[in-house]
Order: sequence, then structure tokens, then C-alpha cells
Amino acid sequence: MKRLLSVLALTLPLAASAQTTALDARIAKLAAQQEKQVIAWRRDLHEHPELGNQETRTAGIIAAELKRLGLEVQTGVARTGVVGILRGGKPGPVVALRADMDGLPVTESPTLPFASKARTQYNGQEVGVMHACGHDTHVAMLLGAANVLSEMKKDLSGTVKFIFQPAEEGSLPSVTGGAKLMVQEGVLDNPKVDAIFGVHINAQTEVGTLKYRPEGTMASSDVFTIKVKGKSAHGAYPWLAVDPVVTAAQIVVGLQTIISRQTELTQDAAVLTVGMVHGGVRNNIIPEQVELTGTIRTLNKEMQQQIWAAVRRTATNIAESAGATAEVDIVNYAPVTFNEVRLTEQMLPTLRRVAGPEHVVLQKAVTGAEDFAYYQEKVPGFFLFVGGMPKGKDAATTAPHHTPGFFIDESGLTLGVRTLAALAADYLTMKK
Repeated sequence: MKRLLSVLALTLPLAASAQTTALDARIAKLAAQQEKQVIAWRRDLHEHPELGNQETRTAGIIAAELKRLGLEVQTGVARTGVVGILRGGKPGPVVALRADMDGLPVTESPTLPFASKARTQYNGQEVGVMHACGHDTHVAMLLGAANVLSEMKKDLSGTVKFIFQPAEEGSLPSVTGGAKLMVQEGVLDNPKVDAIFGVHINAQTEVGTLKYRPEGTMASSDVFTIKVKGKSAHGAYPWLAVDPVVTAAQIVVGLQTIISRQTELTQDAAVLTVGMVHGGVRNNIIPEQVELTGTIRTLNKEMQQQIWAAVRRTATNIAESAGATAEVDIVNYAPVTFNEVRLTEQMLPTLRRVAGPEHVVLQKAVTGAEDFAYYQEKVPGFFLFVGGMPKGKDAATTAPHHTPGFFIDESGLTLGVRTLAALAADYLTMKK
């Protein structure tokens, strides 16, 4: 009996290893077959970007492809979102894969043959529209993964839910959108999701590389607005005014000391940026009000609350010292993107098999934000980065995300397809 048990102990890992190798090879082959189509989808979407909650053309392309694959398809989720459900041939858990769909109000540098020429109105201004953060690649990669997993349908032990989400970059002011609205509308239910995975292309990470981090991976994102109210007067007689322009300028400077002098940065990174200053209509009229708008980024809730309190204290006290008033409003856009440690550790072998151990890199926390965090508040989630920078390029000289020159090397998309498909297939196999 002991000899039999010893033989079984040796045989089972070998069988599992052989099964895993065969699964990896199948996914790699199917993903390679999808490469041209994935690039074609990406280029089409890149040329025709749509802002958040306006992704009707994009949603139509996605829904048509998911229906062609025979998936159960839901449209109009969180306004323009699309959900596809693939039920495997065997019973098991439910895993979700997510891609965001929206572009940004950025005018693209016309260097690509498929560069966007789209224009629209945003915040009262005519602007260009561009996929300046790679959401076009996310949609294309997830469609590729849907094709790969559909080919493996009868062998899947469970269900895969494909979530194509609108408005990750934010919705209109005071309008709920994106992942938050998807969760509110029950995207993680019926069938109930057990775990969720997402990837983000990265223009400063070399093609072929996957980057990850357990726990706090991307920062929370808060939007603050400070309305500085004073007293209007002719610009030639400033002593008759309570000048909100000068007061607002002092507040901008004062806010910077919150991070540089009041925040324990050895604990975690934090950022406070004033991005918009609005006030006045004429050069020789001191206005009655100036409005400041900006963002706060933190990686833990305690520091977030400390900074919120400091923003209110700094703005109101500086305004009071000038005889003005300051109304401070702070709204949380996205929580911390938090990768559950157990799930991250569980899926690391998958990443190392797909990309090779030397190409799976532990990264530092990022002060950018992701509303993928709303899914992670409800179910275990793992969010990671896929390299999109041409090999041999210097990350320091590569155009960053959200800029007109943002560029992605399309040779990295197949790794994204393989990663998404393998994460789903492996998770279902582990949990069956």
C-alpha cells in the first residue's frame, strides 16, 4: 500500500504538469491564430474612439462578435456596457474578465495611418478624441480571449463572464458611471462572479513583460473643487475688492505643503494636483469667484482622510485670512486598486508560464487610478500590466499615457490575449 501511495504521489503531479503544458500550448496556438484579427480590431477602434458613456459604435462591434461566438450577450449595461457569458461544458465556478472601452479628450499626433481624427465637445470646449490610454487594445485583447476560450468551451469547468465597461476615465460631472454603475446594476451577479481579472497595457513597459503587485497596486482617486468667493471690483481699484484670484493663488501654493510637509511619505506615496483654475471674464475686472479643481491620490484610507482634512483646513483658513471664503467639495472617484494577496499568489504560476519567469516583474505602486477597484470591493480581483513599449526603447523618453504621442507596439497584444485566457482557464481548473 505504501508503495502504491508513493507511486500515486509521483504520478499525479506529472499528470497535472502534462495537462497544464497541453493547456498552455493550446491557448498559445489559438491566441497566435487571433493575432491579425486582434490588431485589426485595435486599429479600427483606435481610429474611431468614443468618450465615456458614448461608446455606442464600440459596443456594437463587441456585441456582434460575442453573438457570433454564441455567447449570451447583454447590452446597455451601465448605459453602453456589454457583457458576454460563456458557459463551459462542465460545472464549476464563475470567473470574470474585464476590459474598458472609452477614449480621452486628447488630440492625437497624426503619426499613425489609423490615427484618430474624431472631435467632440467636452467641458464646453471642442477637443480631439483619442485612445490615449490603450483601452482600444484592452477591448481587442479581451475579444481575442473570448475567441480563444470559446474554442475551449467544452473543456472549461465553469463559466466565464466577459465585461466590456464604459467610462473608466470618468463620467460627466455628478453622473455615476463606469465600474461603479456596473456593480450597482448587478454585473457581478447572475451568475455570481467568484473572481475577476483585468489587464492594462503599459507604454513604459517593454513588450513581452508582465508587471504585478499584491495589495495596493494603484491609488485611490479623489476629485476636489474649491470655490473661492470674494468681492468684485474694477481692476484699477483692487483695494475695493476681496480678490479671489490672489487668494486662489495662495491656496494653490498652500495645498502643495500638504504633501511636502504634512504627509508621511515614507509610509506610502501620495499626490495632490490642481488641474483647473477658472475665474474672471475680463482683464480689468476682479471677479467675484475663482474655482480650483484637482485630484488627490493615496494608497491607504487613513492617509486619504488626513489629506482630505488638510485640504479643507488649508483652503478655508487661507481664504479667511484674505477676507474671502472657500467652499471645499471632495468626491471619491475610485478606491485603491487592491490585489488580494491569496489570489495574486495563486495566479503567479500562470503568469510565469505564459510570459516566462524572467518576464514577470514585481512592480512598485502606481499613483494612477483604476475604477477596476469597485469590482475588487465585492469579489477577489487581480489587476496587472502588459508591456506595450517597443523592445530597446527607453521608458524615460517614451510618450506617457494620456498624451497626444501615446504609442503601443501591437506585437505585445498576443501576450495580453494569452494572459487573460490562461488566467480564466487556470482559475476554473483550480476551483472545480
